[in-house]
Amino acid sequence: MVSMSVELHNIEGTQAAMGWAGGHTIVVDRPEGKAGGMGLGFNGAQLLALAIGGCFCNDLRYVAHEMGVGLGKIAVAVTVDLDGNPLIATSATMAVTCETTDGADAEAVIDRAKASCMVSNSLKQGVPVTIRAER
Repeated sequence: MVSMSVELHNIEGTQAAMGWAGGHTIVVDRPEGKAGGMGLGFNGAQLLALAIGGCFCNDLRYVAHEMGVGLGKIAVAVTVDLDGNPLIATSATMAVTCETTDGADAEAVIDRAKASCMVSNSLKQGVPVTIRAER
């Protein structure tokens, strides 16, 4: 089993948070005027959509490399539908454009990436989330 961890801490002087994963950072905030948000970073729904699409972009590259296929332009658009109170993600739709540089079948690359994409496959299976208070 492999584990991946990130950390988030508040950003002094704001109500936003900074997230770290290794040497990479990201700012998380609410839209300006919402619960003290200043619009300094991504909200949760945007981060979820970015995780879905970003993982798929990486998997397109992994799969193409394994298949010996050269990739050109990649474009991925993700829409996350939200509903309820509390608000939850009810579905996500991803539109993928992928060009090959060597005439290979781009749909075959997309299909293999779909089969191996960690984020979308985890969400489809309903990954459990545990939240515990620390002192």
